[in-house]
Amino acid sequence: MGGTFNPIHYGHLVTAEAARDAFQLDRVIFIPAGQPPHKTEKYVAAANHRYLMTFLAIAPNVHFEISQVEIDRNGPSYTSETLKYFYTLDPTVEWYFITGADAIVEIASWHSPDNILRYAHLIAASRPGYAFPRLKALAQEIGGGEGRHQVHQLEVPALAISSSDIRERLRNGLSIKYLVPEAVEQYINKQHLYAEGAMQRT
Repeated sequence: MGGTFNPIHYGHLVTAEAARDAFQLDRVIFIPAGQPPHKTEKYVAAANHRYLMTFLAIAPNVHFEISQVEIDRNGPSYTSETLKYFYTLDPTVEWYFITGADAIVEIASWHSPDNILRYAHLIAASRPGYAFPRLKALAQEIGGGEGRHQVHQLEVPALAISSSDIRERLRNGLSIKYLVPEAVEQYINKQHLYAEGAMQRT
């Protein structure tokens, strides 16, 4: 599961667990982006903070793991390169990549989009009722009909929570309790992340 995780919240965790159940995944590996190339927010917390918040959030779930492959990589974090990395680790594994449906819609603008479905299935997580009429055509469009991997939609009610809303609440001094795990809330408060005047540029 890739993402900026700026910060990670319950929507991410519920999505990961829902995908694990729906697709019978043995584990979910969270991959915080090092330098997210498509993010338009002015501020993104430093990679080490986003990694540690993700680590704290997933710790209670024995089926969740974390990888710093994108943080360790020089330059932008490209999904095609990340999927190739994991596929090369073990080509016999049926790999899935979990991300938001809104991101999948923009997949044609991603780095080497024709390579993505060579290495993994895509799981497009969306809010219930999210219209995705191009879903079936997307695999053909970006994969050119090659390979055995597909694009799947997964409806997740908790996706009403968003990192941008959480950052806005913090800037306005509002509570984020029950939107993020308690350990993440405590880390944000201790490090003074996202508060007005305390945002960090990547």
